[in-house]
Amino acid sequence: MHIRIKICCIKNVQEARLAINYGASAIGLVSDMPGGPGVITEDKIAEIARTIPPGVASFLLTSQQDVSAIIEQQWRCRTNTIQLCDRLQKGTLAELKEALPGVGIVQVIHVTGEEAIEEALRVAPDVDALLLDSGNPALPVKELGGTGRTHDWSISRKICEAVAVPVYLAGGLNAENVTEAIEEVWPFGVDLCSGVRTDDKLDERKLAAFVKAVHSFNDLDYA
Repeated sequence: MHIRIKICCIKNVQEARLAINYGASAIGLVSDMPGGPGVITEDKIAEIARTIPPGVASFLLTSQQDVSAIIEQQWRCRTNTIQLCDRLQKGTLAELKEALPGVGIVQVIHVTGEEAIEEALRVAPDVDALLLDSGNPALPVKELGGTGRTHDWSISRKICEAVAVPVYLAGGLNAENVTEAIEEVWPFGVDLCSGVRTDDKLDERKLAAFVKAVHSFNDLDYA
């Protein structure tokens, strides 16, 4: 089992290169959100996306809920993956995939309770992957990621066991707890933002420690 690493909230080309040099297989680029860290302009997202080498996924994190708006945003940003941080309200996942062939579609499931399992089962057949996070879209000001909080990993494990698509685990991960999280959930990959940042900058020391923890797990023999 090889756990993939996605580093989110990338702010510039230099941070993207640093994350990739440390072995990240995906980077997250945050567009306009109701709140939370990491937001950059679409021009900056497009600039960074152009530098991403083959084999590395560039995720556009979007809070848009209209398929037409998401399609237009991807045309502007040119990432190879879209991370839907909220639920669609206009249009369908099938329409989105048809309009953007070759672009990965990843749906965020905010794990606030057992109801997340039903939501994951409902959307999994129409996406390329799920990402389990600790936000809360029901709040007056939506939390759509970057909370720095963990959630109930036992629910996340049930989702991983129930769906047939890859699942990323996010929410409050860091070098100290990622091994425990992996052992509890067994995700396809892990994703983090605040756990590798200091003063709003990608912290190489924290990044190295996190990658070392994940690689140490990957080196174990679970056969």
